[in-house]
Amino acid sequence: MIRIFLLSIVCLLTLSCNGAFKPKKVDTREVSTNVQERARKNIETGRGSSLGGILNRGTNYEFSTANPMWRASLETLDFLPLTTVDYSGGVIITDWYFDSSASSDESIKITVRFLSNNIGSESIKIIVHQRVCKNSGNCKIQLLDKSNIQEELHRTILKKASLIDKNKKNKKN
Repeated sequence: MIRIFLLSIVCLLTLSCNGAFKPKKVDTREVSTNVQERARKNIETGRGSSLGGILNRGTNYEFSTANPMWRASLETLDFLPLTTVDYSGGVIITDWYFDSSASSDESIKITVRFLSNNIGSESIKIIVHQRVCKNSGNCKIQLLDKSNIQEELHRTILKKASLIDKNKKNKKN
């Protein structure tokens, strides 16, 4: 172990005396003293890299409070416990919910997927699942396709989104 250490020290000293680690002399008549110009030239010749294209790209982030469809969905579903609310992923998922006035063995779970930021019936997809539990732990989950709940939520969210958008435009004027 000591021999390897000594050998590496000797190699390092030999290389440093040889001039391998000394900086090259540069003629300022051939190389610009302007740092920005040198950096640009190095990138053009392939001897450097730039993060400018990555860091300064134009982004168009729209906050969730500015999106009428998102706000309308949250306002419509505010009485339900939410498990996932992901604006960047465009999804809202509720927890299993059962109405205390109805039978306690049935519960529903609602998923709202945003397909676009525009206000329109094609911009949103609502999925409703129903869970029916009989006895202890014997549960069956099924997709409620074209249910009254799904249609009513769809209609309510679109109406609220239209009103939010209309009010937003009126405030700008």
